Amino acid sequence: MTTKTQMRYGDPVALVQQAAGLFATHNTRNTQMARLTGAMPKGTSGATATLRKQTTAHMPIVRAQDLGKGRGDEVNFHLLNPVGAKPIMGSKYAEGRGVGMKLSEDRLRVNQARFPVDLGDVMTQIRSPYDFRQLGRPVAQALMDKYVDQTLHVHMAGARGYHNNIEWVVPTDADPDFAEIMVNTVKAPTKNRHFIADGGNGVKPFTVAAGEVDLTTTDLFKMDTVDGIRTYMEQIALPPPPVIFEGDKAATDSPLRVLLVSPAQYSGFATDPNFRSFQASAMARAGQAGNHPLFLGEAGLWNGILIVKMHKPIRFYAGDTIKYCADFETETESSCIVPASFGTNFAVDRAILLGGQAVAEAMAAHKDSSLPFFWSEKELDHGDKVELLLGAIRGVSKIRYEIDHGNGKQITDYGATVIDTAVPIIGARN
Repeated sequence: MTTKTQMRYGDPVALVQQAAGLFATHNTRNTQMARLTGAMPKGTSGATATLRKQTTAHMPIVRAQDLGKGRGDEVNFHLLNPVGAKPIMGSKYAEGRGVGMKLSEDRLRVNQARFPVDLGDVMTQIRSPYDFRQLGRPVAQALMDKYVDQTLHVHMAGARGYHNNIEWVVPTDADPDFAEIMVNTVKAPTKNRHFIADGGNGVKPFTVAAGEVDLTTTDLFKMDTVDGIRTYMEQIALPPPPVIFEGDKAATDSPLRVLLVSPAQYSGFATDPNFRSFQASAMARAGQAGNHPLFLGEAGLWNGILIVKMHKPIRFYAGDTIKYCADFETETESSCIVPASFGTNFAVDRAILLGGQAVAEAMAAHKDSSLPFFWSEKELDHGDKVELLLGAIRGVSKIRYEIDHGNGKQITDYGATVIDTAVPIIGARN
């Protein structure tokens, strides 16, 4: 005779197994942000490899997973600044003339985020044909995955925007819990990484006129915008590093950057007569990049830029505030608004050009699961009611340098550049 053992609510073994399963599911999820993160290193051994792992620096999202305990709630990143120098030729004296190196230090905080789900009471279980315990896990998993992806998205963009519906688990910055939910400060784009569309002339640096962003409703996302971005990246010193997909045979000869665009921006781009050829180019390049899934969705490749549609926009409506940095040398933020002339038919959407090392994501271990994810089930009211909870300990921050260009220092978002454009919108603000 076979005996079936069912684990009770709150069983410690079940909780660890659930946490491990949920974390594994999260890491293999087929979402846009997951595709922008490299895989954890494989084949390493020893305590150091187990306690601290970091994904490749050639992808936009760099994840550090620290499973050690007692390390506090901050992770320090020491970033080696780019170095410039000229060679010393022939027999000229070289000793003591070594080029200096400078480390920039940044701190990234982690905090726990938790999603409790009410599984109902005894009468709920009696009346319903469904097992609410089984239904609860995917509900909690979906909420956590949204939270992770949306916090990455907002930190990349340097703003949450004001588009808001039930799909958002991260509220707008008007919500009193916004700062705590984001864990680390959302930093507006640095002056040298913030642009706006300029009609048929490509892009120009972010500009303010009489307290309003210098955009009109005709400054849409077009092919000229993409060309302007590429031209600017080729002309500036120390542009965002290219994204290198694992196994990409053309990475050296044909470097790529990824441009995330809103659905409205993508729709405007898709009207171009050459759009089908852009999609075909992305499919062809996918074959050289190990058929990476980022190429195979709603994407087009043009002029070294892989254009990918985001699921949700970073959007600013007429009268909404846009934060920006007015000076190259500081992180001090200023504010302007979207012109009232945008009315209810137009808004400003933010595209995000990503290179390697755009944002850092740190994950720490929970005391019970020894993993970044943790799971709990609890009976309430003398066993009548049951609640489950899924949590994660993590934090995200944009990677930023102070770079000495020789004629002055500039605060620089290393791998993230944003481009604000006008977009037509349909229906009421949401």
